[in-house]
Amino acid sequence: MSPQTAGGGLRRFVAPRQPAVERCELCGVDLTGPHRHLVDTGKRALTCACVPCALLFERPGAGGGRFASVPDRVLSDPGSVPDAASWQRLRIPVSVAFFFHNSALDRPVVLYPSPAGATESEVDPGTWRTVFGHSPLAGVLRPDVEALLVRRDGAGGAGGECFLLPVDRAYELVGRLRLNWQGFDGGSGARAELAAFFDDVRQRAAPAPREGLPT
Repeated sequence: MSPQTAGGGLRRFVAPRQPAVERCELCGVDLTGPHRHLVDTGKRALTCACVPCALLFERPGAGGGRFASVPDRVLSDPGSVPDAASWQRLRIPVSVAFFFHNSALDRPVVLYPSPAGATESEVDPGTWRTVFGHSPLAGVLRPDVEALLVRRDGAGGAGGECFLLPVDRAYELVGRLRLNWQGFDGGSGARAELAAFFDDVRQRAAPAPREGLPT
């Protein structure tokens, strides 16, 4: 499938301004400060939610499966970073990308930053198994609500970072890069946003246990 710009999940992170008071999009209660998100699996969009509404959809399949609560765990495993040959097999032209399993398509997809936002492509399931089949993070990745964020070193080899994180944080990264993008490669503003984002993720991440990752 040819790459395309993904807008549903990203839109709330690139809007010029947000309303003074956001509301839960299920029950309408005012939301103050940080709040939870749900994934609308049919529309492929993020939905703001209060804590009680988010709790209702933490169980897989709750409410008929239309909504799924985005969890908050962040895990790290440098060993999950694909080597140069595997990265080429995935056909990703940049050094930063995130992956998630799209339950509507029943296959993994990859999104990566661009001046227009998130560029999306489907990933061949066989290629996914070849590249990430032994990754402890990929093995526990929850469909739709969690993402595998990979940042490869510019040089060849397998250096870089790999995190499992909430999918809304992955979309947040793409939105922040788009707002600060300049020139062909993003410029200094986008690079500063990228560095700050990864610094924050590193501080929040727990190491991936070699066996028995929590679910």
